[in-house]
Amino acid sequence: MESPRLQTSSRPGRVARVERGGKQMDIIPVLDVRHGTAVAAVKGDRANYRPLETPLATGSDPVAVARGFAQLYPFPGLYVADLDGIEGRGGNTQLARQLHDAVPSMRVWLDEGARPDEAAQRVSEGLVMPVIGSESLRDESDIKALQALPADAYVLSLDFRGETFEGPPELLLNAHVWPNSVIAMTLARVGSGEGPDIARLVAIVTLAGDRRVYAAGGVRDRSDIDTAHRAGASGVLLATALHRESIKADDLREIAGL
Repeated sequence: MESPRLQTSSRPGRVARVERGGKQMDIIPVLDVRHGTAVAAVKGDRANYRPLETPLATGSDPVAVARGFAQLYPFPGLYVADLDGIEGRGGNTQLARQLHDAVPSMRVWLDEGARPDEAAQRVSEGLVMPVIGSESLRDESDIKALQALPADAYVLSLDFRGETFEGPPELLLNAHVWPNSVIAMTLARVGSGEGPDIARLVAIVTLAGDRRVYAAGGVRDRSDIDTAHRAGASGVLLATALHRESIKADDLREIAGL
């Protein structure tokens, strides 16, 4: 299914609302987990993800990696992709609690392939901030169910693979059903070193209005974060750049003052 076309502009004066009302830039580290192991995500090719190697932790235990993030910088949140849940194999049932206990200062954003009714259960538990990925939604009934959830109680990930929108087309065309926080997820750029898809980010920011938009996929360094911020992003999701140390603690402290 080809993505509904979003209106973008290549003219510099139309790039975006530069400061987004003075909101600071949130940096959210990403943890991808499969079969209880932290893995390195590359271009959304999940079948070929391999155990993560990082200077932030010894081994690829998800809890150890989360603690490594927390030691690097006081991040406000931790985005966790439970790949077993997303791919329908049954999620890592203890993962959320383990991470919550290990890094209580970081709010866990959990994408486990939940549909709206399952996310509602997570909301009631209060342990994590559930992330609903558009790739996990099936039809208009799911979109209607989103509207029953409080707009500040979950995060919506708008998932793109190349030019294809992974989800019901109506979701992309009806921004009024989106929650307060939205992720522009470009799966093919994750871990690719190709840089973020700024044109798509600008398109999502334009549709999102006053919602917070997080750029995900391809962010390589401080320059990419600055570019995303100028394009209207309120935050970015990072993994590879942290593990490769192309973004360091000093960069994060400077970014926090944007």
